[in-house]
Amino acid sequence: MALAIFDLDNTLLGGDSDYLWGEFLVENNLVDAESYQQSNQDFYDQYLAGTMDIFEFSAFQLKPLADNTPADLIRWRTQYLAEKIDPIILPAAQKLIEHHRQCGDTLLIITATNNFITTPIAKKLGIPHLIATEAEMVDGLYTGHVTGTPSYQQGKVERLQEWLGTQNQTLAGSYFYSDSHNDLPLLNMVEHPVAVDSDPKLFAIAQQQGWQTISLRT
Repeated sequence: MALAIFDLDNTLLGGDSDYLWGEFLVENNLVDAESYQQSNQDFYDQYLAGTMDIFEFSAFQLKPLADNTPADLIRWRTQYLAEKIDPIILPAAQKLIEHHRQCGDTLLIITATNNFITTPIAKKLGIPHLIATEAEMVDGLYTGHVTGTPSYQQGKVERLQEWLGTQNQTLAGSYFYSDSHNDLPLLNMVEHPVAVDSDPKLFAIAQQQGWQTISLRT
């Protein structure tokens, strides 16, 4: 039984759940539309370039959680999942997940996107283990801050190592599926790195290293 690790955004999903949450907030007038949309796009561009500061981005993205009640947030999230996430769940990704499930592998999503957004998405995909950037809560309310290490770039490696220490798991025979060069630190750790609909930088490295490259969108 091996560990099958999946990135989420633009890997199992045909889009970015972080970015789409921002778009949802803008479209429903839940934030200041003009300034929030511009910042959302700027951070996404920085992510694609590999230059994003995860703490700056998290402060931006978690502020609406701190500014609103948990009841409102959960209601909005339900609508967001139906409108933005359900349409971009890839059938081929579901088949890949099921393949690993049938092989008896342990299924894990590891993502930089915060746990408020990603916990119900992991549940929809039937993946029982999730490592995500953790949104801090105090007395049942979001603070707008991150708790622990954000699971981004090298942080994914650190969080996975912590997780492995609490589970009866090793990286023997492990797979990691990702679209992004931001995930190179973790791709270099597993036995079977797989580039999925990868960005140009990751695709070039995958070709050089002889890694498997696949598409879940065709």
